[in-house]
Amino acid sequence: MMGMLARQINQVCQAFGVRPKVVYRSIANLPGFIKDWITYTRSPGAGDFPVRIKHLHPVLADLGHEAGVTSGHYFHQDLWAARKIYERRPATHVDVGSRIDGFVAHLLTFMPVTVVDIRHLRSSVAGLTFLKSDATNLTELGDGSVESVSSLHAVEHFGLGRYGDAIDPHGWRAGLRSLARVLRRGGRLYLSLPIGVPRVEFNAHRVFAPATILEALADLQLVSFSAVDDAGDLAENVNPENYATALFSCGLFEYTKMT
Repeated sequence: MMGMLARQINQVCQAFGVRPKVVYRSIANLPGFIKDWITYTRSPGAGDFPVRIKHLHPVLADLGHEAGVTSGHYFHQDLWAARKIYERRPATHVDVGSRIDGFVAHLLTFMPVTVVDIRHLRSSVAGLTFLKSDATNLTELGDGSVESVSSLHAVEHFGLGRYGDAIDPHGWRAGLRSLARVLRRGGRLYLSLPIGVPRVEFNAHRVFAPATILEALADLQLVSFSAVDDAGDLAENVNPENYATALFSCGLFEYTKMT
């Protein structure tokens, strides 16, 4: 209960551009910044690049951070899906709504990708083709026309208006059915979304019971299931129902179409 409350408080703060952890670290690191500033200005050679007040650009929250992030939903889901697609090496791949500067960038290192999104995208990146479409119907794509398709951390947003899409409480289900419709027999669908205690955190996203996704795509065959748990760690080839009571985990579903 306290974990849920803490998430809600943090989300409200971030909605107004306030990141509590960043604010705390910045205040805590301010004395060190001032000390470093004085040390720099008194050091030999400081005159080569003198510190001027008008050029100050304090970055106070980085001190104490690790070198990078190797945990969490996006890190693990992007690698999980990219590795599976690399192993299969399909002739073409279509992505619906995933992060361009993460997962799609991974794929573009070894194959072309068609990106589908309801929003506009300006790009001259080699290998990237953009298709503006509503993912809840994907009318531009024919039945069984796609041999490899992904949608990572996107379906949970459909129908909430966050990205300018129409309000539709059933948007998530329509999106899943569109992905299933366009998938070719023998092809692969790579899907990720938040799982745990079911709810809608309007207008950010939904959290799904794993059983809800399994039911919605019951006509497809589940090839594998992995998850990123509440702590941000990856657990591969596990039972989806183990995450029915999670707070905010990420389900990684790999599907194929048999008929």
